[in-house]
Amino acid sequence: MSDERAERIADFIEPLRVRPGSKVRLERDFDPRYKAGMKKREGAELLRTGVSLLAEYQERLAAQDTYGVVLALQALDAGGKDGTIRHVMSGVNPQGVRVSSFKVPSSEELDHDYLWRYARRLPERGEIAIFNRSHYEEVLVVRVHPEILLRQKLPEHVLGPDIWDRRYREINRWERYLTDNGFKVVKIFLNLSKEEQRTRFLKRIDLPEKNWKFSAADVRERRRWDEYQHAFSEMLSATSTKWAPWYVVPADRKWFARICAAAVLAHTLMDIDPQYPDVGEEARKDLLVTKRSLEREAPAGAPADPYAARHGKPKSKPKKKRG
Repeated sequence: MSDERAERIADFIEPLRVRPGSKVRLERDFDPRYKAGMKKREGAELLRTGVSLLAEYQERLAAQDTYGVVLALQALDAGGKDGTIRHVMSGVNPQGVRVSSFKVPSSEELDHDYLWRYARRLPERGEIAIFNRSHYEEVLVVRVHPEILLRQKLPEHVLGPDIWDRRYREINRWERYLTDNGFKVVKIFLNLSKEEQRTRFLKRIDLPEKNWKFSAADVRERRRWDEYQHAFSEMLSATSTKWAPWYVVPADRKWFARICAAAVLAHTLMDIDPQYPDVGEEARKDLLVTKRSLEREAPAGAPADPYAARHGKPKSKPKKKRG
């Protein structure tokens, strides 16, 4: 990552990264209202820059067709996952991005291991797959609601108190396997304060156009706030690794959360540093033959190559006439 932009982005997101092996306590270690001393009007330009970088590097990722990227996005209800995806990915080619949301598992999914349904939605090489909620639900909501675990048809002897530590290890190994095969894994937790969540719930009730977003079930889950904070802290501590780090993004200010998410994803792509393929000498010769043929079709008075004329590109040399 020799690009100076990459160094600036790396410095910007460093306070958000969960150091591998560290013991996290969310309420102590990460402030949901942190904004790096930035003002909202500055943020709009930074977000545009981030989106532009993502577009540039996603095109290179697709062209190289060697690496894929998995972005796991986790948050509590009203954390801003949908809006983050919509704004951060606004400039990329939709053909190269796949967004998957994971709801209550189906009967078919319950007949497989708990990672099966997530593995089915992994990206192809050259793609970015965004998991709107992810395999980490299996150590979050399932941990807070043990009755869900009982529906997963597991053998009785694996349901002991060590099941969460075992799942952490399994997830870490799975992500290492993906990384070793060319699929980068990056993970973002949108860290929302309890008061900001309350405010957003009320807004969904107060504004008729947002009523459809409100669910009484979300408020019931809010009663388990402390349990979720504990589950998130344990998850971040156990599964932020060198090959698949967690970034805790302060989510109380949506504009800043989107800047952070764009920076994290841009950093991941710039770290890969995908390159456009070299087509080779023979292919370039064929391209020049085709180029000359197209230039000969130019109407009278029109430049032979309009793009080259506008951008100062050198013209292909005409063949010398014999004789």
